[in-house]
Amino acid sequence: MLTEAEFTIDNPWRGQGMPGFDPKGVSINVAAPLELLKLCPSAKATPLVACPDLAKALDIARLDIKDESQRMNLGSFKALGAAYAIAKQAAAKRQSDHESQNADWSEVLSGEVFVTSSAGNHGLSVAAGARLFGAKAVIYLSKHVPADFAKRLRGYGAEVVVAGDTYEDSMDAALARAKAEGWQIMSDTTWPECYTGVDIMEGYLVMAAEAFDALEQPPTHIFLQAGVGGLAAAVAALARDYYGDAPHITVVEPDEAPALQVAIKAGKVISSGGDVSIMGRLDCKEASEVALAGLAAHADAFMTISDANCKRLIAELAAAGLACSASGGAGYAALKLAKSQGLYGLNDQSRVLLFLSEGAFDD
Repeated sequence: MLTEAEFTIDNPWRGQGMPGFDPKGVSINVAAPLELLKLCPSAKATPLVACPDLAKALDIARLDIKDESQRMNLGSFKALGAAYAIAKQAAAKRQSDHESQNADWSEVLSGEVFVTSSAGNHGLSVAAGARLFGAKAVIYLSKHVPADFAKRLRGYGAEVVVAGDTYEDSMDAALARAKAEGWQIMSDTTWPECYTGVDIMEGYLVMAAEAFDALEQPPTHIFLQAGVGGLAAAVAALARDYYGDAPHITVVEPDEAPALQVAIKAGKVISSGGDVSIMGRLDCKEASEVALAGLAAHADAFMTISDANCKRLIAELAAAGLACSASGGAGYAALKLAKSQGLYGLNDQSRVLLFLSEGAFDD
């Protein structure tokens, strides 16, 4: 059942968008990332897993889970984002710069430095994309990001800097370094001075398109876990393009970091506050502006879940062969709680789509 810290709210801006925000959010141009991601040697579709036993236990008609745990050998959906955004820059430079037109792809961005803050997975995508096209990556992490991520980042040739208690602290440090050094920020969030997150969200459309094209029937419900909101916004935007108003879309956040929910209530980006969550990659206290704009128009509800319930419920995924972190399985935990509480019209005819956004990392 829902704890006192867990809430669900209906989206008051559904269908119209929030005043002062572009309701379309991210562009739904799937063709561009599909083409450019071919430059990445490990790019291939991830599986959509039918889960009849879990569906039966939930008393719903069908449950499909898009498994991103092996995406491009980086372990999460984030591999699609920065790798595509960096590939887009490489392609643009090759087209506009005479000296780069005949350069090997592995040297096109030689001399460029991309810097970002990350809760782990985004940094891996920046590091892998930078190395692929000859650039350098500098990744800032908060002290709560597991050491395994720092080790993996260095394995891709990235410089790793640990700074601050929160994602927002590490982002401030990354921004200061970028300004001092004249480097490019490659952030997966957006604000008025930084819109690299738009290209990154465009990369996430590939994951959504793969899932929708593989489904036998349209889903009636989609649960989307969110940190700053990039994954949720990209999937929701494409879902509306594919299916119109039909699927009920629920955005899921940790109760310690309800950045989108508080922004929807306030009508603007504000800090949610809160303690550290075990859902580390979702533990972001401020929403991405472009993601918020899209979700205000496209999402039906915003739900928060507690660490305790998330940890308890995602154990069922591991038993079904879909091991994941608390961050990666938060959508499933929310589905279980929602069904047990009779929320969102879930019943024995429901067809639910989830995204397992990362594998079984230590949180």
